[in-house]
Amino acid sequence: MRKLIRAGLEADPRLTVVAEAGTAVEARKCIQSVEIDAVTLDVEMPGMNGLEFLKRLMAARPKPVVMISSFTPEGSEAAIQAMSLGAIDCIEKPRFGEAERTFARLADLLVSVAGKKTNLRFPPSSRGEHLAPQHFAEWNGKFILIGASTGGVEALEYLFKEFPADCPPTYVTQHMPEQFLSSFTRRLDGIVAPEVRLASEGDKPSKGQILFAPGGAFHLELSEEEFRAKLSAGPKCSGHRPSVDRMFQSAVPFGSRVIAALLTGMGRDGAEGMLNLKKAGAICFGQDEDSCVVFGMPRAAWQLGALEDLVGLPQMSGRLLQAASLAQP
Repeated sequence: MRKLIRAGLEADPRLTVVAEAGTAVEARKCIQSVEIDAVTLDVEMPGMNGLEFLKRLMAARPKPVVMISSFTPEGSEAAIQAMSLGAIDCIEKPRFGEAERTFARLADLLVSVAGKKTNLRFPPSSRGEHLAPQHFAEWNGKFILIGASTGGVEALEYLFKEFPADCPPTYVTQHMPEQFLSSFTRRLDGIVAPEVRLASEGDKPSKGQILFAPGGAFHLELSEEEFRAKLSAGPKCSGHRPSVDRMFQSAVPFGSRVIAALLTGMGRDGAEGMLNLKKAGAICFGQDEDSCVVFGMPRAAWQLGALEDLVGLPQMSGRLLQAASLAQP
């Protein structure tokens, strides 16, 4: 696998592979002796596993880390845990015939995050020390829609830990493989106050519920029957399935009853849909550059004029809840 990764990355002129390691001990020596801008890390390694090494790395020498994981239920659970610990993203070990596409995505990801400070904005020790409000002020009938991609696991976990148990009804589209989304929603449901689960056809979230696009073969859209989930099969949109653009665009008929947020992520998925939402009367926020792992998606929306404001992640939950409350200043 190391040979495959090296060959795939060295084919990209933007990257240089400066070291490789087969164990945590070797990796620690490399990081101590070689100047490194980004790291790929296997979840499964001899001796100390990748998660324990990641935890120690983020405590001692934080660097952008992309996990390489098996596409199995166990691998998915470990990958989500790794991203919660501060890894930027997780790439599936390439399947037969898909290595070129996998390594092209990995190369783009490494280039976008190389050298960035990571896991310093919201270290794990600080998350959860701020208590979510116990109850939500009187709901004004607006639904919250959130789109996220690279860095979204940590951002969404941070955000929803500040949502009360009776939060406004919320839909989320996060770019992830189907198995990872299943693991992520189960994890979130166990650590935040609201109920978190994957959306099913015909669902309509009530107060205290956060529904995620299940991904796989489907986009999550809002049906013409007010705010119900519709799982739509079809090609990728803006390079993704599930697509944030598809979710935002489907909500345009309900524009004045929508609060939308676009969080950290590569590319521009969600920007066009958010612009149309804003034109339809929605309140639209983007995560600011300082708190993003990758500022691509919010930047694209900001450049189109689709945002009310750029908001730091620590302030995002407050802005969203305020916009959904009758008790606005």
